[in-house]
Amino acid sequence: MTTTEMPHVSECTVNNCSYNHDGCHAYAINVAGHNGSADCGTFVPLSMRGGLDTVTSMVGACQRADCTHNRDLECTASEIRVGPGSAEHAARCLTYTPR
Repeated sequence: MTTTEMPHVSECTVNNCSYNHDGCHAYAINVAGHNGSADCGTFVPLSMRGGLDTVTSMVGACQRADCTHNRDLECTASEIRVGPGSAEHAARCLTYTPR
């Protein structure tokens, strides 16, 4: 898999993440979590903006081996969506689907 084949973050609705300003501006995100959650490990709750001005964010790594889209710790979904997690300072991969 090359970077042009990596799944893109098609949507992020987490308003309090430094990388999200009119879409995700991180070059790549990591998906982590445990106990049934698939959290965005790149979430940064700071008041400053982060990331690149022009970027299509991708999934760099996925640690949720129990997801149907995970093959060898790489995400095989065509794209993913990120939304608010259960905690105030959390973001979650909404495309996560347990096996």
